[in-house]
Amino acid sequence: MSFWIVSDTASDLPAAYVERHERFTLIPMPYLLDGAEGFYEVGDEKNVHSFYQKLRDGKAATTSQVNQAQYYSVLKDLTDKGEGVLLIPLSGGISGSVQSANLALSALKDVNPKVQVRVVDSLCASLGQGLLLHYALEERSKGKTLEEVAEWLEIFRQKIIQWFTVDDLNFLFRGGRVSRSTAFVGTMLGVKPVLHVDWEGRLIPMEKVQGRKRSIRTLSNKIIENASPKEGQTIFISHGDCEEDAEYLKGLISEGLPNLKEVLISPCGCVVGAHSGPGTLAVFAVGEHR
Repeated sequence: MSFWIVSDTASDLPAAYVERHERFTLIPMPYLLDGAEGFYEVGDEKNVHSFYQKLRDGKAATTSQVNQAQYYSVLKDLTDKGEGVLLIPLSGGISGSVQSANLALSALKDVNPKVQVRVVDSLCASLGQGLLLHYALEERSKGKTLEEVAEWLEIFRQKIIQWFTVDDLNFLFRGGRVSRSTAFVGTMLGVKPVLHVDWEGRLIPMEKVQGRKRSIRTLSNKIIENASPKEGQTIFISHGDCEEDAEYLKGLISEGLPNLKEVLISPCGCVVGAHSGPGTLAVFAVGEHR
């Protein structure tokens, strides 16, 4: 029996990607921009420029997780139709979405103990989460069962390499990722942090480099060095309203990794972008480990 793969829009997958896959859906995620509530939905990537412009103009944005009621509604709707569901939320290292998903599943099992649902923490964010979903869809297409894909994901998720940089340290400061003094001094000196997502799905600062171009080259070098295999890679790149930089990064990686299978470039949506800010640039691939 086939099954649904369900995630959320923090994965930043564009509408064109989502729409070409059957039994695949992304739950909209809530955010607040200057006090007004919105939901980031599939297809909204086409309109994120105005969101980032408001951030540049000093408007404040915050986010919240997909709540238990949202998950319950989606799971109940699908399982009432006899469907199995593999639910892969935004990393539990940076969001409470996984906890909400498990609470929803527990409540659902109280009503129907026989539902076929598995929750697997992606331990990823943005198009890192999207890349994990991409490979989960591939595994399902091979005829694997829900349980087989879920067990496979528990191991494979640690092979998703996730590196990113930001243009404005103040957004990381507001999210508690760097100190006030680091943000102030770094901004004055033009320091650009290079971060990755660790094995627990948390954002970890790794290096500090001076200048935007150098930070982009560092991202490229990290992917070229750590990608495995070196040929036939699928590379996903997300950006906070800086597509030219994303194309530049793509070119650098293409020089170092021959015969790329696919490169997907898509905007970083309102959920992740609220915390990383305009100018965010992130790249994702597969390696032996994170």
